[in-house]
Amino acid sequence: MRRATAVTGTVLTVGALLVLAPVGLTPRGCGDLSGGRLCIEGPVGGAGPFTVRYVQYKGHPDVAVRLGYQRKDDRITAFPGWLGTRQTRHGRAELTGRLDTAPGECIRGVMEHRDRTYVTEWHCS
Repeated sequence: MRRATAVTGTVLTVGALLVLAPVGLTPRGCGDLSGGRLCIEGPVGGAGPFTVRYVQYKGHPDVAVRLGYQRKDDRITAFPGWLGTRQTRHGRAELTGRLDTAPGECIRGVMEHRDRTYVTEWHCS
């Protein structure tokens, strides 16, 4: 009886881990959307190139997206700055621009598609 209880307890514990484990962790600077993942990468808190990237999940047709960023600090949240519009090719669109961000500032990726706006989580220095 003791061995059966131990085996049952182990199976239940492993089963609970499989059920509770996240499907996939969203990387810092990214946001998961219903059709794909939107990300922004760059040196937050300094100057340098920032890349906004949209990668569609498999099975979605290529679409035109407007890519940009939004900045905020402890006083103000700015309007989006747009890098341009791109057609996804093989499910991927990205644009890069140079920004100078201050220490303590936050930035997030922004995407427009069919008059809807999508954003990532804030990425702060």
